[in-house]
Amino acid sequence: MKQYKDFTEQINQLFKEQFGKTPEHIDYIPQSGSDRVYTRLIEGEHSAIAAYCPNVKENNTYLYFTEIFRKHQLSVPEIFQKGPNNKYYLMEDLGKNSLLDLLIQEGKTPEVKALFVKAVEDLVNFQWIAGNDIDYSRCFHHQSFDKNTILSDLNYFKYYFVDVLKIEYDKKELQEEFELWSQQLAGEGIKTFMYRDFQSRNIILNDGKPAYIDFQGGMYGLPHYDLASLLWQAKAQLPTDWKKDILDHYLKSIKDSKKIADIDEIQFKKTYIECVLLRILQTLGAYGNRGLIERKQHFISSIHPALMQLKEYLDEYSILIRFPELLNLLEALVQPNIVDNFYKPKQNEAKPLKIDIYSFSYKKGLPIDESDHGGGFVFDCRGILNPGRFEPYKMLTGKDYPVQEFLKTQTLMPVFLQNIFSTIDITIENYLSREFDRLSICFGCTGGQHRSVFAAEQTKNHLKEVYNIEANLIHLEQDENSIKRR
Repeated sequence: MKQYKDFTEQINQLFKEQFGKTPEHIDYIPQSGSDRVYTRLIEGEHSAIAAYCPNVKENNTYLYFTEIFRKHQLSVPEIFQKGPNNKYYLMEDLGKNSLLDLLIQEGKTPEVKALFVKAVEDLVNFQWIAGNDIDYSRCFHHQSFDKNTILSDLNYFKYYFVDVLKIEYDKKELQEEFELWSQQLAGEGIKTFMYRDFQSRNIILNDGKPAYIDFQGGMYGLPHYDLASLLWQAKAQLPTDWKKDILDHYLKSIKDSKKIADIDEIQFKKTYIECVLLRILQTLGAYGNRGLIERKQHFISSIHPALMQLKEYLDEYSILIRFPELLNLLEALVQPNIVDNFYKPKQNEAKPLKIDIYSFSYKKGLPIDESDHGGGFVFDCRGILNPGRFEPYKMLTGKDYPVQEFLKTQTLMPVFLQNIFSTIDITIENYLSREFDRLSICFGCTGGQHRSVFAAEQTKNHLKEVYNIEANLIHLEQDENSIKRR
């Protein structure tokens, strides 16, 4: 527990050094695929993002890249303060909404497409201009996207996705194909700074303009790969004509630049198509590891759209795949018996399913169910170790970062929620398919302050991420309300 107290003290101190006051609120930002911890610190008009990562080398790379990118006027967060040994740092808060969020909310509008176009203009500057200033010996993990790095991505797909699904293939033949493909791709002549994870989730809209985060994994490598990451992102599902237009605009931006030598566009597009497949496979490996093995719901829900991207790729480019064992394997993966297992129905806005989530105290009673059918769940969180028993957490709630970290790392709450999500998902998918309109999910604990609040918050995030359902969330003991009790 001392580590969480230390974390709070460290980020409070950084905020105070920057703004002269300690933050009034510390909001935990849900983690995605990394182990880094981000929190949003707020005091009046001041807001900043605090980051923590125990890997100092990774932090140093991020701080170094930030310095280079800001030198070239690229829109990345300003670093305000750095803590001891660079394990903590405080940076500019660019906002909460990503380009992916806008795409999901607004749809595939001309305005959204224009933001993707602006993003690839900036990508040219990241790769070809700022990239010329980078000392690649300061990269985290790998200095370059070489044969071994490419092969590692392919084996990641094989071990963490294909093997987990128990798909049959010729292991010797596939490995030989992977090694040959890795060698050929690594020999591509065009190399620049490679952002590595240039996707719309990592593009934040700051006053309506694109800004960029999560570039610490960058290295010297294939610029084609970053385009593939953006244009073939599974959750984005960009239309084919968008992909073509944005790729053409990227190449035009290179051609129009007076600082970049001419490139062979035909050869560039050929390598780009190969990088699209490589990125799809790397993504499936990540979803297999984080989803099928670690059971993180965001990654499980991403498998179906990723497989649909693979199917789209095969429909258009399978003739270009030179490796027969790989092609056989990929065609097996997009068969209905595999793809349909990962399908998750989404919210129908015309006939929405309204879900009410409550946290409550068993001492005060459950909320009255006002739906016609009376259906819903009530989960008792009292079997989970109570943070309220410990002095540092007594005055906090399940919405505060220290309590959240305690529940995630010091209790069985993650296992508890994993089983709950598996249970409620069965009903939610049934209700969505049958166009039911109401469901309630209640979480109770002793005081309605820590465990039930956290569980309710996590369930709301789960429903938004997996089903695009914006649930109504009420903390009966924490929020003002007039809801009657049973």
